[in-house]
Amino acid sequence: MSAKDWPQWRGPNANGIADSGDYPVKFAGDEGYLWKAPLPGLGSSTPAIWGDQIFVTAGVPEDAKANDEKASRHDAVISYGMDGKEQWRVLLGPERKGKHRNGSGSNPSPVTDGTHLFAYFKSGTVAAIDYTGKLVWRLNLQELYGEDTLWWDLGSSPTLAGDRLVIAVMQAGDSYLVALGKATGKVVWKTARQYECKKETDQSYATPTIIGEKGKEEILTWGADHLTSHRPSDGKLLWQCGGFNPDDKPMWRVIATPAVTDGIAFVPYGRTKHIAAVKLGGEGDINKTARLWEKEGMGADVPSPLGKDGAFYLLTDNGWLYKFDAKSGDERWKQRLPRSSSKYYASPMLAGETLYCIREDGWVFPLRLKADGFDLLGENDMGERIIASPIALQGKLFIRGAEHLFAIAPSK
Repeated sequence: MSAKDWPQWRGPNANGIADSGDYPVKFAGDEGYLWKAPLPGLGSSTPAIWGDQIFVTAGVPEDAKANDEKASRHDAVISYGMDGKEQWRVLLGPERKGKHRNGSGSNPSPVTDGTHLFAYFKSGTVAAIDYTGKLVWRLNLQELYGEDTLWWDLGSSPTLAGDRLVIAVMQAGDSYLVALGKATGKVVWKTARQYECKKETDQSYATPTIIGEKGKEEILTWGADHLTSHRPSDGKLLWQCGGFNPDDKPMWRVIATPAVTDGIAFVPYGRTKHIAAVKLGGEGDINKTARLWEKEGMGADVPSPLGKDGAFYLLTDNGWLYKFDAKSGDERWKQRLPRSSSKYYASPMLAGETLYCIREDGWVFPLRLKADGFDLLGENDMGERIIASPIALQGKLFIRGAEHLFAIAPSK
């Protein structure tokens, strides 16, 4: 994998960190873009990029020429070239539309290994496609293991662990992790991930994260008041940390995926009111030994935090940015982005010392991080809603909006 690739949601290491470089900070209108390509359908997923191909998931009409918004739509993968031209699209079966105004049937982001593209949809469809647009395999988890019981739109993205594609299904009723052979789509293992919770608290929209050294990887999963680690080879539970909801409150579902730095995980929970840090590793129930610190009265619901060099960065839904010391939990600084009634759904992305934050109404804010806060480098209106997280590769930004895919480079 080279620096020009962005194989999954949140980048090469699934942590929201890109290579340093000269990335654009001020752009507005068509003059600021290399190109913007119209998208054939709605989706909230972040694209995957490998080489000279950009892969996007969306719900598209069965008839490519249909303009009727009421026309039936299908789950689809679309490939674009680096010139913004569509190369091919593959339809994968009927779409289940989103419920939330910022949701869709294509919330999960695709992942690629450099040979195949793997996509997962609200319908339960999982598919592998090669780079020419040929369908390699397809299955439907909901047909195999039961219907989706989430209250809102399925959002957990698939992740790769060696030769396995791992998907977390955390919902009311039967919750589980499943590993599929990436070459065949056959189920390698399925393990229950079931905890007794009050209504909706058992539901999670977070994405599993692969942690650990090569050969000693673990699947870190967050939801149902528990942070857990499973072994990729057979799905065995290695350790679990609970105690995040001592009063057993209902409706404490989680959306944000934990951040990791220096062997510590940072988890927002409790619907924007709680954060905690957990030392990773161990065996069995590590709740009493691994909890480093926690705070009340602050947090994020949707944007996932970011961890780097012993610090955590937390972007809240209403536009506050915090920096915490990972080990102690000390607040190093907090500062607010431009005020608005709109919220932040996209997770922040760090390229060098520039952090990109995107508000749902389409405003992109590049921030230069400093020891005591940040400098606002630009205020860029993309002209349409944006829920997907941004991508930074080789000096270019790629942003997926509600209607267009944008490629942006620094002005000369």
